[in-house]
Amino acid sequence: MLTAPFDQIPQQYCRHLEINKGDKLFHQDNPTGGMFYIKSGAIVLIRNTVDGGLIIIHRATSGTFFAEASLFSARYHCHAQATMDTKLIEFDRSYLLQQFENNPSFSMALAQQFTRQLQQARKIREILAIKKASERTLVAIQAGLLDTNLISFAATIGLSHEALYRALSQLVKQHKLLKVARGEYRLPHSLL
Repeated sequence: MLTAPFDQIPQQYCRHLEINKGDKLFHQDNPTGGMFYIKSGAIVLIRNTVDGGLIIIHRATSGTFFAEASLFSARYHCHAQATMDTKLIEFDRSYLLQQFENNPSFSMALAQQFTRQLQQARKIREILAIKKASERTLVAIQAGLLDTNLISFAATIGLSHEALYRALSQLVKQHKLLKVARGEYRLPHSLL
């Protein structure tokens, strides 16, 4: 569900896209067209390193925005690649900049959206610093990050899906987590 101000953007400035797992949405140094919202799926932003390698600089999952920097840059500073089949919306850069400059309520809502996403990214970074998989998993669930499928959740917290399944099983056995259905977990009331 899109939040303000994106829910108010006329459809002619929204391009709905579908890309397959492994496909690139854009390449580093391509001219920017806009920023994106993921309706379903996941994208990694990858940058070339000096020695010819690649580094993942961001993982974007369902319900999040990415390529915000493209609003103020003529070229993308990284590649964007789908890690699963992905549906997304591209918001036209020119329209967004015009609104940002001429519409104070749009600017304020956009700044609030960026701030929420920055806070979320910082929270995830703190969680990624936790070494033990079961502890990282529990803290991430307590932070409300388990709101997508388990594969996306594993990628968000930097675990393989196998490591996540082991951590979830361990947490259930320790009564720190309740399994309520296949792929669905919740905290016991005593931990809320």
